[in-house]
Amino acid sequence: MALLQVAKRVAAEFEYTPDDVRKGVKEFLRQMDEGLQKTGTSLSQIPSYVTAVPNGTEKGLYMAVDLGGTNFRVCSVRLHGNTTFSLTQSKVAIPKELMVAKTAKELFGFLAKQIELFLKTHHNDHFEAHIRRRQTMSAAEGFRDEEIFDLGFTFSFPVHQVGINKGTLMRWTKGFNIEDAVGKDVCALLQTEIDELRLPVRVAAVVNDTVGTLMARSYTSPGKTGTLLGAIFGTGTNGAYVEKLDKVTKMSSLGGYAEYDKSTGEIIINTEWGSFDNQLSVLPNTEYDKDVDRESVNPGVHMFEKRISGMFLGEILRRVLLSLVKNPKVQLFKDEHSGSNDLHSTTRIYDDAPLYKQWGIDTSFLSIIREDQSLNLRITKQTLERDLGVSAASTEDAEAVKELVAAIGRRSARLSAVAIGAIVISSGRLNQTSAHRAGRTKSVSEIVQESKEGNYTEAAKAAGETLQATFAPLVDQTPLGATMSEEDVVDIGVDGSLVEYYPGFEDMIREALREIPDIGLAGEKRIRIGIAKDGSGVGAALIALVASKMLPTTDD
Repeated sequence: MALLQVAKRVAAEFEYTPDDVRKGVKEFLRQMDEGLQKTGTSLSQIPSYVTAVPNGTEKGLYMAVDLGGTNFRVCSVRLHGNTTFSLTQSKVAIPKELMVAKTAKELFGFLAKQIELFLKTHHNDHFEAHIRRRQTMSAAEGFRDEEIFDLGFTFSFPVHQVGINKGTLMRWTKGFNIEDAVGKDVCALLQTEIDELRLPVRVAAVVNDTVGTLMARSYTSPGKTGTLLGAIFGTGTNGAYVEKLDKVTKMSSLGGYAEYDKSTGEIIINTEWGSFDNQLSVLPNTEYDKDVDRESVNPGVHMFEKRISGMFLGEILRRVLLSLVKNPKVQLFKDEHSGSNDLHSTTRIYDDAPLYKQWGIDTSFLSIIREDQSLNLRITKQTLERDLGVSAASTEDAEAVKELVAAIGRRSARLSAVAIGAIVISSGRLNQTSAHRAGRTKSVSEIVQESKEGNYTEAAKAAGETLQATFAPLVDQTPLGATMSEEDVVDIGVDGSLVEYYPGFEDMIREALREIPDIGLAGEKRIRIGIAKDGSGVGAALIALVASKMLPTTDD
C-alpha cells in the first residue's frame, strides 16, 4: 500500500463525525448540570464568586500579580473607560530555593518585595505620598480607600476557593513544594507580607486565568453584549462562563459563609473542562490516546485536555509517526535510493532525534506543517529535519505527515466545539432575539385583534416581525435585508497558541458548531469569537475592580 494511503487510513482513526459531536454536546450538558449540583464530578464547575462582567466603560487604576510557574509578574492596568487600557508590567524569575522553601513566609515575602519595587519604579509619587501619610498621620485616623491599590492575584495552582479573596492551597505543582503553605489562604499569606512592608495594596481577589480571560474579553469586546465564555486553547485547555446563580445548587454546601454579590443573579463558573468525560463515555480513544495517557504524569484524568491541548497534540503525532516508522511494511522515512528522493540523498533519522523522545514534538510543529503550501512541501521537509531529526525526507514522507497533522488538529478543533456549543446552548442566548427581549413582537391574539379592527397593514407587519423573531434563530438562513442586532451576538473570548496560530482552527470549530441541531447555521452566525489577551494581567485587574465593590471599606 502506498505511503499516503497508509497515512489516510491512520488519519481516519481521528475522524470525529457530526454524530460524535452531537453525542459529545449532550454529555457535556449533562456533566455541566451535574457539576453545578454537587462536588466530586468530572466537570468541577467551580464558582469564582465573580458575579459581574465588565462592559468596557469601567475606569480606574488597578494592580495584578501572576504566580504561574517559574516567573512572577507584577502589573498595573489603567482602564480608560472606552474598552481600551494601558498596561505597565515587570517580570522576575523565582529563585529556585524559594520554590522549595521551608516556610510560606519566605516565598510570599519575596513576592511582596517585588510589589514594593514595582511601586517605587512605576508609581513612585503614589508610593511616596502614601509613606508620608503613614509617617504624619496617626494609625487611628486611617486612610481613604482611594489611596489603596486593589490587586488581583492570579495563582495558577490548585486552590479551594471559598470567596472572591479567599482560597486555600490544595497542593503545589510545577516544581514548587512548600509544605508550610498547603491548607493556608494564599490571599492572606500575600496580604500579611504586603502589610509588613506597609504598602498601599489590598489583595482583592484570587484569580483563575480562564476567568480572567472572560473578563478581559468582556471589557475589550465591541458593542454592548457581555461576553458569555472565556476559553483557553493552548498548552492546556479550560473554560469559564456566566451562569445563572439559581442553577448553582451546590453553593450552600461549599461553605455558605462566603460573602458575594447576589444582586446580579449570575456568577462566573470555572468549568475545569480539561477533565470532561474522564470516564470516556463519549470521547474518542485511539491506541495513540491510550499510550499518551498511560505514560503521562496523571493517567486517567484530564482526558478531554489530552485530546485537545497543545501539550498533547505533538505527542499524539509523535506516537503515530513512530508506530509507522517501526512497521516494516510502511515506507515512512525509509527512502534508501537517491534517485527517488528529492534531495538526492538517503533519508535517515538521527539516533538522538526528538522523534524518539517523549514530548519531543512541540505543537508549533503542527502549525508549521498545516500551513505549508510550498513547492513539494519544502518547508515541511526542512521542519522535519530541524524539529524531528529526520534528514532528507521525501515528498511522499512530507505528504503523509501533513495528512496526519491535519487529522489530529481537526479532531482537536471539533472536540473544542463540543464545549463551546454546550455552553452556548445551556445559556439560552440563542433562543431569544433582541426583538423578544425588547417586547417588540406581538402575540397571535394581538395580531388577530389588529385584523378585526381593520388594521391590516399593522397586523401584517406585526406577524412578519413575530415570525422572524421566533424562527430566525432556528432556520439556516438570514432573511433578505436583515441585519443582526448587536444584542443578538453571543460573544466568546479565546486565548492560547492553538486557536491563535494553528491554521483554520476557528473555522473547524465553526463547522462543527453548525452541525449541532440547537445551533445550526443561523446560530453559528450569531456566535462571535475574538481573541482575549492577558487574562492573568488585565483580566485579574478587572476582577480586582469587581471585587473592590464587594469588599468592606478598609482602614489602615
